[in-house]
Amino acid sequence: MQHSSLNSAMQQVQLQVKHCMDIASGHFKQTFVMPEVRFNQRGKIAGSARLQRNELRFNPVLMKDNLDLFISDVVPHEVCHLLAYSLYGRVKPHGKEWQGLMSEVFGRKPQTYHMMDVTKVAGQKFTYKCQCGPIQLSIRRHNKVIRKVQQYRCLKCGSQLIAA
Repeated sequence: MQHSSLNSAMQQVQLQVKHCMDIASGHFKQTFVMPEVRFNQRGKIAGSARLQRNELRFNPVLMKDNLDLFISDVVPHEVCHLLAYSLYGRVKPHGKEWQGLMSEVFGRKPQTYHMMDVTKVAGQKFTYKCQCGPIQLSIRRHNKVIRKVQQYRCLKCGSQLIAA
């Protein structure tokens, strides 16, 4: 995606955040503080909410390939986290309060995961082996093994994973 179209996608997401906040304000007949919107979410996560900071983070790589899904689902999903915190305090991230907001305020199915292609954002993998065969570990898990702060076992055979 070219720079100008990435800017356009970012503007559309910001407008959708405002639209969702306006819908919530009308629904609850109270004003909610507009969150800060950032486009610095990394990895396979589409978006995240920083509750105490009143901040939303979106993944620009996934956003540019899935803009319609971001507008329809990801933005309301993340806004609902902030609304749940504002209305109910500290609650389970995808608990009944969040689920109620998703369905009642935004008319969206309260899904906790996305089905986007994450090939472009998948991190480097490292091959380990067990008695069953090869297993791929993320760079985070690989680094924990290297630093000797964690060991992993195969979920099938139970043997310790060894770097291949």
